[in-house]
Amino acid sequence: MNTEKKQIVILGGGTAGWIAANLMAVHWKDKFDITLVESPNIGTIGVGEGSTPPLRGFFSAIGVPESEWMNECQATYKVGITFKDWSVKSGFDHYFHPFLSQPDEFSAPAFFHNSFLRRKGIDLEGHPDHFFLATELAKQKLAPIAPPNFPFEINYGYHFDSGLLGKFLAKKAATKGVKHQLATVQDVTFDNQGNIKTLVTDNGEHIAADLFFDCTGFRGQLIQKALKVPYHSCAKSLFNDSAVVFATEQTGEPESQTISTALKYGWAWNIPLQNRIGNGYVFSSSFCDEDKAETEFREHLGLLDADTEARHIKFQVGRVEQHWAKNCLAIGLSQGFIEPLEATALDMVQETVVRFIEAYNQGEGTDKFRQDFNNRINARFDAIRDYIVCHYRISSRTDTDYWIANGNNQHISRSLHAILASWMAGNNITDELERQKLDAYFPNVSWNCLLTGKGIYPDPSQLKPGNDMAHKYKIEQLQRYIKGCALNFKSHSEQLKLLTTS
Repeated sequence: MNTEKKQIVILGGGTAGWIAANLMAVHWKDKFDITLVESPNIGTIGVGEGSTPPLRGFFSAIGVPESEWMNECQATYKVGITFKDWSVKSGFDHYFHPFLSQPDEFSAPAFFHNSFLRRKGIDLEGHPDHFFLATELAKQKLAPIAPPNFPFEINYGYHFDSGLLGKFLAKKAATKGVKHQLATVQDVTFDNQGNIKTLVTDNGEHIAADLFFDCTGFRGQLIQKALKVPYHSCAKSLFNDSAVVFATEQTGEPESQTISTALKYGWAWNIPLQNRIGNGYVFSSSFCDEDKAETEFREHLGLLDADTEARHIKFQVGRVEQHWAKNCLAIGLSQGFIEPLEATALDMVQETVVRFIEAYNQGEGTDKFRQDFNNRINARFDAIRDYIVCHYRISSRTDTDYWIANGNNQHISRSLHAILASWMAGNNITDELERQKLDAYFPNVSWNCLLTGKGIYPDPSQLKPGNDMAHKYKIEQLQRYIKGCALNFKSHSEQLKLLTTS
């Protein structure tokens, strides 16, 4: 019996490459020898520094507690995202998109009740900021770690230094038997079926494998350049293609949230780490050049006269037609990018790797379920795209040509059109989301927070008082409950200090 292991080669490091290496080392330690090949001459983008809650599941899967990685990667906790200045409607200049937790099961029904009836013309409080625990945790800069006497599941993500995280994951992968090779790949050879046979380095070495994973970022060296898999651009529905980024000093209590602030030609992120704040301005070069964007961004941060050096980044939005083609899987930026607005990039990396492992195992090492896998990942990409497109399409800003174009953009999917039509008709969009099977990507509450948070309601002059049943939920009582729950949580900095002793 032949027990020789098959070979996996991951081309490209960075966070995506090392997440893939660690997951495969855990799931396939007896099936494959894994080698990650990266060039010493090609850097990584290194600005994706926020996550969604599934990243906790990744660390759990590879057996790494928070006490082991968070301080080493300057990480902080994240309970959601505040959106500022995306709307000019009175009372809706900002809103918070929370990560849902178990205590919200008591207060969320009030949010759905009030927001639904407000769309029906009843004068009820429908702003999402009154109904969720994460909003209060962010407001008070509290960490989402509950003590044993508060036995409810709390959902959260992280902020982190992506460069440090990549280095940390490289060390963990090494302990799991993953080999690391520094080499610059210049060419690819193929077998008679069109599968990748070897990677050819600049010194003439041929690196052979059974499966190849493309983690080469926007270059898409294997999936796009070698295998010629078509790329579907989203540029007509998502205008942003550039970013200017730099760090500032972390002072005071760190936020436990990402802050997204709409500017003239895009939006700015504020990502708090332990030792610094990551800042970036994502904008469209079709409406604003680099110098103009950097000047506006420096003015926004109060750093117009500072000598802080900025980095400029170009990116493309869209996805490949097939993430798994022949014997190659694209992971991370090589498979697609839907801009960083909701910090979904690492979630897509995890989902792609885990679902590939499932499909490959189910097919007993064949490509039997390749099409099902590609359909599933494409559906996830497209659902994320629509949710992010919606941010721009429903914005009420008209101060620049950029925002006017976004508000008038007709290049939206049938899926998003149906969701918006359902909302504007006053229907319960849960039915539409379930009909389209979209609740698994962004849940119902996220869509409701997005639409209500930007004030997509009837004009206040059209609202009527409503009866006692309409007013069955009292905001004062809900706030007392939420603030009472928040008393169980420590300050962000205090909780971070406990990581060193846990």
